[in-house]
Amino acid sequence: MYKNTPTASPYSQAIRALLMLAVAVLLPQTATAADDTLATEPINYNDGPHVYMRSDTSAIVFYLCENELDTVTVFFTDTLRFTGRCGDSGQSYAIPAHIKADDSCSFMGVPKVLSVSDLHGDFTPFVDILIKGGVIDSSRQWIFGTGHLVVNGDVFDRGDKVTECLWLIHQLQLKAPAHGGRVHFTLGNHEAMVLRADNRYIHEKYLDGISKKSRIRHEDLYGPDMVLGRWLRTLPAVVIINDILFVHAGISPELIENDHDAARLNDEMHRAIDLTSAATAFDTKAKLLLGSFGPVWYRGFHYAMEDRYPQATSEDIDKLLTYYGVSTIVVGHSQVDEVMPLYGGRVYAIDVRVEALGYQQALLWEDGDFYRIDGDGTRQLLSQ
Repeated sequence: MYKNTPTASPYSQAIRALLMLAVAVLLPQTATAADDTLATEPINYNDGPHVYMRSDTSAIVFYLCENELDTVTVFFTDTLRFTGRCGDSGQSYAIPAHIKADDSCSFMGVPKVLSVSDLHGDFTPFVDILIKGGVIDSSRQWIFGTGHLVVNGDVFDRGDKVTECLWLIHQLQLKAPAHGGRVHFTLGNHEAMVLRADNRYIHEKYLDGISKKSRIRHEDLYGPDMVLGRWLRTLPAVVIINDILFVHAGISPELIENDHDAARLNDEMHRAIDLTSAATAFDTKAKLLLGSFGPVWYRGFHYAMEDRYPQATSEDIDKLLTYYGVSTIVVGHSQVDEVMPLYGGRVYAIDVRVEALGYQQALLWEDGDFYRIDGDGTRQLLSQ
């Protein structure tokens, strides 16, 4: 004997139909979203070389190649030699085993100087402007003769080709003297930040790539036991070439009031860069150099920012020029639309908006005149 099953009301039938329709619509979408998530491929990062100086006679050269760590141990006496792997296969490296800061910060009788600033890991525009400016050829070999190249700080952070930029500058600095030329790389605020473990602007490639895979903290990739780290700690804060002073951000009146000539400024920066936060907090000189009025952060040449960066006056600029015995100061750090003179040509600003322009620009000094080098290699006279 069968029980009578109650007949569903029209209302409940309608509710059931709506629920079944919702399930039918949502289930395919949920499955598709899951499939898309599962199908996402991991990013294959490449980076290197990084060179850990294990001892006075051996080093470990390591790369990240397609997210895999590639290492090789190299033995040496006076010169560390190795051939590139992964992304720079075929590149030959010959690195002096011992490097120290260049005590000279003033160079006279230089026939031409090209300066560029704030690369921020943007390798292709950097190479392009060096070619257009006649510094290197298409094989990235030095062709600037007895000229000097100045990279005016901030190679680090933001972009994903920092390592490539650093090694190109490093290798050109080693090779230029054979032709009578020189390469100078002045410390910027982003170099100081990385060396002092401030990683807030680092491209994710480095934290998610080489640091994660090697388990070496990003700042330790540039520590004092790494080739690039040792080199970075020799860099000057200021360089004087002929009668032109190059500094990343600027020289504040406070610096000359505390008697910071070029040599002393460089020495003090070398000392300050590796101080702990505790030591810095109780070191008046270090706080000045690494702070808002120091050579890697000061913005007073460009604009006033509340009370933090009072605008430098024309009289301030004259005092700076007289103090350092120069006629011109070249700065980066604060962006401008194009390489341009400030303060009637006594200051030149060279940190340009590469994304807006579509190319890097450079400042060229030759035969007493300043020129802007554009992305197509044309020169535009800036000095009168």
